[in-house]
Amino acid sequence: MLIFFLVALGASAVGAICGIGGGVIIKPVLDLLHLATVSTISFSSGCTVLTMSCYSVGKSLLAGEKSVSLDVGTPLAVGAAAGGLLGNQLFTLVRDLSDTPNRVGAVQSACLAAVTVGTLLYTLNKARIPTHRLQNKVACAAIGLALGCMSSFLGIGGGPINLVALYFFFSMDTKAAAANSLYIIFFSQLCSLLTTLITASVPEFRWPVLALMAAGGLGGGILGRKLNRRMDGRAVERLFILLMAVIICISLFNTWRYLTC
Repeated sequence: MLIFFLVALGASAVGAICGIGGGVIIKPVLDLLHLATVSTISFSSGCTVLTMSCYSVGKSLLAGEKSVSLDVGTPLAVGAAAGGLLGNQLFTLVRDLSDTPNRVGAVQSACLAAVTVGTLLYTLNKARIPTHRLQNKVACAAIGLALGCMSSFLGIGGGPINLVALYFFFSMDTKAAAANSLYIIFFSQLCSLLTTLITASVPEFRWPVLALMAAGGLGGGILGRKLNRRMDGRAVERLFILLMAVIICISLFNTWRYLTC
């Protein structure tokens, strides 16, 4: 069970630094280790990300930090919350239509690889790509809806797709995007979890494992928040690029393995 804690701790620490939530690391790594079913891993990953983002966002707001843009972040978070509900239902639909659990894992891993490749390409070329400063709350909510749906379906919490959207549509720098991404992740994961509980679609899981992962998420949130304050934007971006490259490789391997099992 120690491996679950260590994965959750390390992923959540890095997730808090980069604003990617940690689920984008937890999900493919646990898929790679094949320690539980696809549904259980998605659920456990979501709970871990929720714990970490709850701490990070709560601590930031209580400290009176201005890193989260509430005018933009709140409509995005509301949209992400609705998207979390939609993504959860989409995952249930794909799972029910699939002939084997491995098919669901292959779909998730392939989608994650594609999204991460797009994110990496954008990050490497973002200096040459014009950005925008959207203020329209309806547009913000629509973007949040798409982000919440994708992240909930993939079981990654929010991840790199949030950062790309915040860079491109709102011209945020690396650290501001990280803080706002965690704010969005919190709401999308909260609604996704509530939907799972209300619809009684919670997969089988072991309480000790879930408790250890939640503890890892909390510890990672504390550690990542401290490290983020000591790192400059350039260091955060380099770490982010390295992670994306690793996640792409793991996701492609997981896709191949699920399809051939």
